[in-house]
Amino acid sequence: MSKANELCPARQLLGRFYRNERGNVAVIFTFAITPILLLMGSAIDYTRATNARAAMQAALDTTVLMISKDAANLTSAQITSKADSYFKALYTHSEVLNVSTTAVYTPPSGSNAAKLVMTGGGKVNTQFMKIAGFPTLDLKTGATATWGNTKLRVALALDVTGSMNSDGKLAAMKTSAKSLIDTLKQSSNATGDVYVSIVPFAQMVNVGTANKNASWIDWSDWDENYGSCNRSQYVTKSQCEGNNRNWTVENHNNWDGCVTDRNQPYDTTKDAPTATATKFTAVKYEQNGLNICPSQILPMTSLYSATDVLLVKTKIDLLVANGGTNQPIGMHWGWMSLQQTLPLNAPAKDANFNYTDAIILLSDGLNTIDRWYGNGSSPSPQVDARQQILCNNIRNTAVNGKTLVYTIQVNTDGDPESAILKSCADPGQFYPTTTANGISGAFAAIGASLSKLRLAK
Repeated sequence: MSKANELCPARQLLGRFYRNERGNVAVIFTFAITPILLLMGSAIDYTRATNARAAMQAALDTTVLMISKDAANLTSAQITSKADSYFKALYTHSEVLNVSTTAVYTPPSGSNAAKLVMTGGGKVNTQFMKIAGFPTLDLKTGATATWGNTKLRVALALDVTGSMNSDGKLAAMKTSAKSLIDTLKQSSNATGDVYVSIVPFAQMVNVGTANKNASWIDWSDWDENYGSCNRSQYVTKSQCEGNNRNWTVENHNNWDGCVTDRNQPYDTTKDAPTATATKFTAVKYEQNGLNICPSQILPMTSLYSATDVLLVKTKIDLLVANGGTNQPIGMHWGWMSLQQTLPLNAPAKDANFNYTDAIILLSDGLNTIDRWYGNGSSPSPQVDARQQILCNNIRNTAVNGKTLVYTIQVNTDGDPESAILKSCADPGQFYPTTTANGISGAFAAIGASLSKLRLAK
């Protein structure tokens, strides 16, 4: 065998080894593993930093809102100290180093709102990015609260129908409503900051006997139906006088203050009562011969002074329950109490400020009766229909301005969910509960919502 032939197998083996690329995978992986691990590690470091920053942002947000409630009674130095203490109590990420905060308070001036600007910062040690020369990641975020430039007007329409006497609902409503007053009071740093009206309603509402001679009271129904004929078989003025008899109208002094629904379509509008058709009809509200007119409406009342707060809470404490359910009349009078016109004359609004108007309506049942429809015990779709028109008008912001609507259904009797209460409420502001205890949670959520509207981050 020649020498060339002897070397052929060696050459072939060397050629196959040279052409074989399978071994390159290990070489390539060796070079690639370091940047791959660095990228994966960087993602982990960034996730840790992002979580720490999100927690810092939440702590700052909470801190500025908490401080804003007390800021009017604190010096700038006290605000800075309290803000730092609040924040450190809330922010407990031990892996964040060199945590620092700043708080700058600007008091209100003229129409300019009070403002608290707070920033936070710190560093997070990296585990992987330090390989690439980044041993730490800086955290920095901030939060701002302004308050005093938005004022609240809240109408509280409370169901005082007979069924509220069962299952502890009336007592729970009173307690929860007073807690709401305390919550709103915290946002009141001046007389005009927060106003509240109380509208107890059943089938009718009570506007007070002191309004007997008010221009907006319509006595035509009273004069027609309450009195006596010198021929007893005739029981209305029209019958009596139509038969040439004498009708004696019952003294208006016997009126207990109740009015029924306003003439249609004004039962669903906020028109001021300037003409006969728009006036409010005086009637009696009796059951088994006894007066069941609800407690008198309390017009818009400031929550600034302790005296005013006590007045509002006392009004709530004195509520009693009787009669059938007419949610539209409660909602309508809640809406009317927000207007700066007759009959309730809400205080004028300052053009230098923004205002949030809101109606909160609580009811434990379905609509059963109004001036025209229903028997007082069975659900009435006709009353629901009037309420739907009213709610549509309230949310017609182009014509009537913006009014927020919160509704609460206390359903302890297994009634269906109230479609009309859900429809009337702003999105996400319908609060159904099947227990009296649930009233507290509903009012707490609404109070928090209104407080945030007053304190804008």
